[in-house]
Amino acid sequence: MNEVNNPHDKFFKNVFSTKSNAEDFLLNYLPGDILNLLDLESLEYTKESFVDEHLAEYFSDLLCRIDLKDGSMGYIYLLFEHKSYQEPLTAFHILKYMVKIWDVWRLAERSGPGTGFPVIIPMVVYHGQGQWRGRLNYQELFQQQNEGLSCFIPDFEYLIWDASTVPDQEIKGRVMLRAALLALKYIFREDLREHLPEIFGLLRDLAEKKTGIEFIETLIRYFLNAAPKEQVTYGNIKEAVESALSDKGGEIMPTIADSLIEEGRKQGMQQGMQQGIIQTAREAVIDSLEARFDVVSGSMIKTINEISDPSILKILLRKAVKAESLDEFARIVQLILK
Repeated sequence: MNEVNNPHDKFFKNVFSTKSNAEDFLLNYLPGDILNLLDLESLEYTKESFVDEHLAEYFSDLLCRIDLKDGSMGYIYLLFEHKSYQEPLTAFHILKYMVKIWDVWRLAERSGPGTGFPVIIPMVVYHGQGQWRGRLNYQELFQQQNEGLSCFIPDFEYLIWDASTVPDQEIKGRVMLRAALLALKYIFREDLREHLPEIFGLLRDLAEKKTGIEFIETLIRYFLNAAPKEQVTYGNIKEAVESALSDKGGEIMPTIADSLIEEGRKQGMQQGMQQGIIQTAREAVIDSLEARFDVVSGSMIKTINEISDPSILKILLRKAVKAESLDEFARIVQLILK
């Protein structure tokens, strides 16, 4: 499977690789006549990815094996398009991936002589800017042809879940799936900040559970890594989390910031620190100080913003949470920076 350092890819895999989320999504968004043919409880993930290497920054995929109620088996192929713009040849790419899937199946031991190919149900999950305008039928990619030649053109359609066309109140499923789909819907939009409290508010009842906390952390990481920095900052996310999740939000954010700094430190050893992670760490320290002591001097903010060592920022974040006063914190900074 391709290793892609892409926040959209990571978020999609995290959400949809959880079987309950995948079942929930299919239950709510597959057409009813197709859903009635499937045994959702039989859903199983495969390990393969079929996206071409040069397109892996723009597409992610998941392939699930599923039993049909007539006793046969098939596949559901989810292709996630995580560009902010649309790929006009999506139907072409899907056909290539379907052929790869059939080839893998054909070479497997289960495909004995005379065994018919399994059906593949392809579905695109799209969350880019603007409504999906791609052709859903493969034949529509071809130039106008004489009807007598149509038998030589492959004919299939794919399903589409287009975030831009689904009103918020019609996004269905359990709260975890709804929060994830709302995050995908607004991640490229200028009004993301306004929707953060609504998204985190859905998870209020999960904030006491381990799986809920883990998902909230996943969501926070997605916003920090994927949202445009000029639209959403660490402070915006912290404010939304704390207002939506009450006391639990105050516990979650420092933990996330600390973890991000540590990840950045490890990445820095290998390939150079990403400036976005450094800036997030600085904001986390300053925001923690402001939350505890209301006003932080301009000189202290300037000092923190000049620090680019993730190890130091990690120490300062912990001290910002525990220091008894700003004067105590200032003395710690002076000692560390000597």
